[in-house]
Amino acid sequence: MSLFEYLQNLFQSSPKTKSIKGLKGLDLANAIFQNLAVENKIPGMAITIKREGEILLKKGYGYADLERRIKVNPEKTLFRIASISKCITGVALAKMIEEGIVDLDGSFYNYVPYYPKKKYDFTLRQLASHTAGIRGYRGKEFGLNKPYSIKEGIEIFKNDPLVFEPGKGYLYNSFNFVLLSLAMQEASGIPFETYVKENVLDPLEMRNTIPEKVTLALLSDQEMLVEQSRNYTRTKIGFKQAIPVNNFYKLAGGGYLSTSSDIAKMGQAILNKKLVKPHILSEILASQSVNEKPTYYGLGFQVSQDDEGRNYVGHIGNSVGAYSNFFIYPNENIVVSILINCSDPKVQDDLNRTFSNQVIGF
Repeated sequence: MSLFEYLQNLFQSSPKTKSIKGLKGLDLANAIFQNLAVENKIPGMAITIKREGEILLKKGYGYADLERRIKVNPEKTLFRIASISKCITGVALAKMIEEGIVDLDGSFYNYVPYYPKKKYDFTLRQLASHTAGIRGYRGKEFGLNKPYSIKEGIEIFKNDPLVFEPGKGYLYNSFNFVLLSLAMQEASGIPFETYVKENVLDPLEMRNTIPEKVTLALLSDQEMLVEQSRNYTRTKIGFKQAIPVNNFYKLAGGGYLSTSSDIAKMGQAILNKKLVKPHILSEILASQSVNEKPTYYGLGFQVSQDDEGRNYVGHIGNSVGAYSNFFIYPNENIVVSILINCSDPKVQDDLNRTFSNQVIGF
């Protein structure tokens, strides 16, 4: 950004709250989304919504960088996508199943024999569905800023016992996906991130979806600069920059950067049953059960219903400096991708009401 552009942004008139009186459908949704930024409920947000493969809404709201007044661009602004990373991993796992690289119901120890033995064995399916009994974060583990590799990351929790017998309970956490990605890495013989890039991201042309440790000044094929947003947390008086973290060791569960446009590509590919054979994809997207009760979670994907009872698969994500929504509505043929550069800004109810009433039902 030139000095002139910086000063122009700095002194330009602030956007004003939009009146929603008389608005309906996408016009009302657009106004509600803009007002979230204008009213300082979020620093910045990128949204991409598709129906039948066509763009309904693709727009940025607020700022990728509050200090430099850089606006959000849904195609160029990189956000931490938090747990939407699990969906990327779920698709990569499906590819490995299709290629015969892993056995979903085989023992984790078949792939990682050096992991300390526990009281019970557990499988890749149980890791991907959060039913393996692996513990969750303790204290400030969610905000670690250590340059761990995936293999080094297991040192955090590898000596701890399982919290329940695998298959007998459900405990959502990212450590499951650290172990899952380690098994996938060992089984394929190449780094996890390399397998994902070659078998998921490149085929889907998700060129702006990368691990955060990759250089952030990224040039696309069109030689257009892609820049990471700054990450924020809410305070009583506004936003402050989030604490520094290094999420690489938990790349599979919450470490990717992406754009809302790229995430929508993945959603459309899932709707179109591209990349993975339909019967394998169906298994990834099917809710698992514990004690004959559904967990409403598949293998890397939430499997649930919205406020109006419409079925969706996808994920909500929350991490240091990031909040995200990714919904695929198979019956309505709609994909929703929303990325926000702030730890949980408490706007999910606003987003839910807007999707259900103004977008999905429009």
